[in-house]
Amino acid sequence: MSVLVAIPVLLPLGAAGLSMAFGRFADVQRWLGLLVLGVIVVDATVLLYIADAHAPLVLYLGGWAAPVGIALVADRLAALLLLISVVVMFAVLLYSIGQRITDYGRGTSSTTFHPIYLVLCAGVSLAYLTGDLFNLFVAFEIMLSASYVLITRRTTANRVRAGMTYTIVSLSSSVLFLTLIGLVYSATGTVNLADLAGETEKLPQAPATALALLMVIVFGVKSAMVPLHFWLPDSYPNAPAPITAIFAALLTKVGIYAMIRTQILVFDRGPSWRLMLVLALATMLVGALGALAQNDLNRLLSFLLVSHIGFMLFGLGVYDVAGLTGVILYIVHHITVQAALFLVSGLVTRYTGTVALSRMGGLVRISPLVAVLFALPALSLAGVPPFSGFVAKLALLQSGIGVGTGWAYAAAAGAVLTSLLTLYAVARVWTRVFWGRTRPPEGDPDPTDELVVGTGDTSRAMVHATGVLVCATVLVAVLAGPLAAVSERAAEDLISGEAYRTAVLEGGGVGG
Repeated sequence: MSVLVAIPVLLPLGAAGLSMAFGRFADVQRWLGLLVLGVIVVDATVLLYIADAHAPLVLYLGGWAAPVGIALVADRLAALLLLISVVVMFAVLLYSIGQRITDYGRGTSSTTFHPIYLVLCAGVSLAYLTGDLFNLFVAFEIMLSASYVLITRRTTANRVRAGMTYTIVSLSSSVLFLTLIGLVYSATGTVNLADLAGETEKLPQAPATALALLMVIVFGVKSAMVPLHFWLPDSYPNAPAPITAIFAALLTKVGIYAMIRTQILVFDRGPSWRLMLVLALATMLVGALGALAQNDLNRLLSFLLVSHIGFMLFGLGVYDVAGLTGVILYIVHHITVQAALFLVSGLVTRYTGTVALSRMGGLVRISPLVAVLFALPALSLAGVPPFSGFVAKLALLQSGIGVGTGWAYAAAAGAVLTSLLTLYAVARVWTRVFWGRTRPPEGDPDPTDELVVGTGDTSRAMVHATGVLVCATVLVAVLAGPLAAVSERAAEDLISGEAYRTAVLEGGGVGG
């Protein structure tokens, strides 16, 4: 059964090479990508079932056991996030296929998009499943390489500059990450996460604290935590809608996942982490206030993305089972909601020809369906009951209040205020874009680039893919009970760490 852990990493890499070989055959590339992602969805479902019902699955690459060898580990948390992420990647790929066919015709192939998209999938999967710091670094580099290609395909000088901002910041954090790995290895003699859990306990407090803070900085850049967030609003809005959607949904969440995994598994810390609560409060408020100042729809959504990273940091700062349960629920909710909103933004710009809110209006009369597709995830993001955002935020607020410290109360109050500011921001988008006088679409400012706007042309695949993600946000609320139960068990595993360490170091997992 352990071979199932390798499929999400190896299958898309192999399929990427095959897709490149069939670069002149558009339909082959499209069906191959959908088939591979469909197989990984099934595989991730099986991984989640086995990890939840039995024990984590472990695969030792090359037959070398940990901590010397490379281990891929699928526990509850990794399998759950892998499943949600690949479902989103499948829907976004369907949207991009529909967009490509609408804009360029069915026979026009794309030599690079499908292979690179599969490489990105492999990087995301490896980040979730890897059991050591060095291969986590490799996963981030795979994602960085793929994402830079995707963000700069057939684009303008402005978008290349935005891509360079993203790449320079990412490379800088990668240098810090590599430095961190060297420091960790020199201090402990290992980079295996399960082994580090025991080795860091032997370190004096000062170097252990320094390593923990360096990890916060490295993964804080990756997850766009304030004050390390400045690159995101300048980078994400410049890419085509499906690329922005997948970046917003997954890349920052992988950073949050890495922070959660390393801080909880590797370092021993008591409840209520004051530094993280302060960073969470700053991230929530700075992002929300930044969103209110935007006239660009995509920049507004990007600042809201930053803001809601703060909710995940809030749960990590609480640092107990209840808080981590809320974090896991919130990540699942946010992955689906954020992807849906950016895909809806893509549909909106197809009708309006602009991302400027001041030059939009009356879209509800032209496309009521797009209005509905925006309203549902927007209300969920704001935390309006009974949507998934309300369920996740309620879990976080209960955990924060339960801790009973001053900073936890402050973060909880900030979370409530941020939710109100988010509601105001999305209501402002609704009134500017969908209400009011109907405005004629603006022409495409650059018909030669990858981003086609102002045509009003959409395909069923684009609308259906967006609808799938919107339905997924509703389904998260409907299945809140089972999801909360799985999330709580995953949180208990994180806090204790015994199941993970036993599976990796003692071969106590399935296939170990």
